[in-house]
Amino acid sequence: MLSALLNQTNTSSSTSCIMQTSVEERMYPAVYSLFFIVGFPANCLSLYVAWMLMRNGNNIAVYLFNLSVSDLLYTISLPVWIELALQRPVGDLCSLVAVIMYNSFYVGSGLLCCISVDRYLAVVYPLHFHWVREVRTAAVVCIAVWSLEIAIHIILLHHTGALQAFSSRDLCDERMPMAPEDANLALTRVTLGFLVPIFIMTFCFHQIMRSLRQSTSILTEERRKVGRLLFLLLLTYIVAFLPYQIVMLLRATLEPGSCAWAVLLRDPYLVTVATTTFNSTLDPIIYCLISESAQQEIKKALDNCWGVFVRRKGSESTKKA
Repeated sequence: MLSALLNQTNTSSSTSCIMQTSVEERMYPAVYSLFFIVGFPANCLSLYVAWMLMRNGNNIAVYLFNLSVSDLLYTISLPVWIELALQRPVGDLCSLVAVIMYNSFYVGSGLLCCISVDRYLAVVYPLHFHWVREVRTAAVVCIAVWSLEIAIHIILLHHTGALQAFSSRDLCDERMPMAPEDANLALTRVTLGFLVPIFIMTFCFHQIMRSLRQSTSILTEERRKVGRLLFLLLLTYIVAFLPYQIVMLLRATLEPGSCAWAVLLRDPYLVTVATTTFNSTLDPIIYCLISESAQQEIKKALDNCWGVFVRRKGSESTKKA
């Protein structure tokens, strides 16, 4: 089968490959439904916790609040992807959710870089850069990240001509085989949206752990918790995105003009697109489990909800009596 596919005659980049795959129709509805059921309440909870901590002057909460917004936007787009997988009409929502998906990928990458750099400065240079760790500074940085990522995305879409076709299904129904301009776009996304953030996050994490090993401060345990949080966020990011980025790199290198490679890489591509959802689902869970301040806010919220429930039950009992 493999040799037969590889021996097919290469087509021009403008030719479309017609193929049927059961991966999208069978896997996407089940996987995306699960991620939505878990991810939506988890991101809502993380959003609430980050908002409360942000009001208390926690600058990291500003980044986590924006990360939760980005992840939540992606999560609420999952039902549309389920409808598409089931081949049901969604109209112009297709292009919109495609833009949301890619923006969520790369806004999330930028925000994780900001969290890593912030913690790097706080742990490695605790007596310097105090202005960087202010809530106002974090808010300005987040606005800059959103603006930069959206601007870059618009420029890239315009360059490939996809922006002009925004009202059609072109942003969802990818050309097979991948066109040269799409391959260039994919390589740019792999480099700027994955390799650069990975380098920044890995460097910051390495320097933080190196500083912690040399520290004898009473705050060492607190800093170790920061190190654990960054490690788990980095690990989740790599596990979620590395397979997808490898497949995209292979597609951009091998697929243009080759229907054989387009067919071979189609199923791995569809599977790895689904695995990227791990990141938006696990990020809020990791944050809420690792951060003591987040746990305290969750406990307060649960206590308040329980208090309201008890008072309501008490008033109902009084009325019946």
